[in-house]
Amino acid sequence: MSRLQEHINSGNFVITAEIGPPKGTDVSKVVNKLKFYDKEKIVSVNITDNQRAVMKMSPIATSCIVKEQGYEPILQLTCRDRNRISLQSELLGASALGIKNILALTGDHISAGDHKDAKPVFDLDSVTLIRAIHTLNSGYDMSGNKLAGKTDFFVGGVINPCSANMELQLLRLEKKVKAGLQFVQTQAVYDLDVYREFYNEASKNNIAVLAGILLLKSAKMARFLNAKVPGVKVPDSLIDILDNSADPVKEGIEIAKDIILSIKEFGHGVHLMSIAQEKEIGELVREINI
Repeated sequence: MSRLQEHINSGNFVITAEIGPPKGTDVSKVVNKLKFYDKEKIVSVNITDNQRAVMKMSPIATSCIVKEQGYEPILQLTCRDRNRISLQSELLGASALGIKNILALTGDHISAGDHKDAKPVFDLDSVTLIRAIHTLNSGYDMSGNKLAGKTDFFVGGVINPCSANMELQLLRLEKKVKAGLQFVQTQAVYDLDVYREFYNEASKNNIAVLAGILLLKSAKMARFLNAKVPGVKVPDSLIDILDNSADPVKEGIEIAKDIILSIKEFGHGVHLMSIAQEKEIGELVREINI
């Protein structure tokens, strides 16, 4: 059982964070960025899988590097670049290397990335990938062949709690739970009233729901999120605070801290997302009394 699963099963308020693999073979930046993360307070660290369809080092290799530094990885695995044979093969390899947490994603489309001539696969989507992982955990592959040693993954997925169509998001979550989902990390949350409403419904599925927290660097960033990221809504009141702040980066940390402490009163935990903000995330985690 993974450390993440143990903490969730024990009812602890969980903090997870995130780090991206390098664009190349130099892993020194990954190692140095990890040093900002408190190993005691941050239970596990997501390793992204060619996020935004930008080619980077294998997330499995990066997960092993993260493990060597004493952190527990959550391996993100997308369906964009692999068919079901390759996905299952990667999962067996990850299990053999001691990786115990998987975050199953459909994946950003090729058009978003830096290899626009690549051919997307999407043989599976996130729901069928979750089902495949559950099947491997049961000791069989997707064709019903018995494995010589089964996996033991703690299976996660993602959801958007502040989508304009919350009912559709809850329906998709229910499908993922039926496929074998055990925890979920959400898109960035800024409106606590909307998130609480979603959380109250989502938690009925008997899974852990970790609210996504993305630090705001400026009012400009907040407006960009509102305009370009579906389902993310930064309230005008927060934008005004950032606009009038002499130190918007510091203000963004304070906003995130207030959101986390509010969610602690009713939620399972939070997932801290990074856009080159590992240092700020480290500062945030040090400041919150959890």
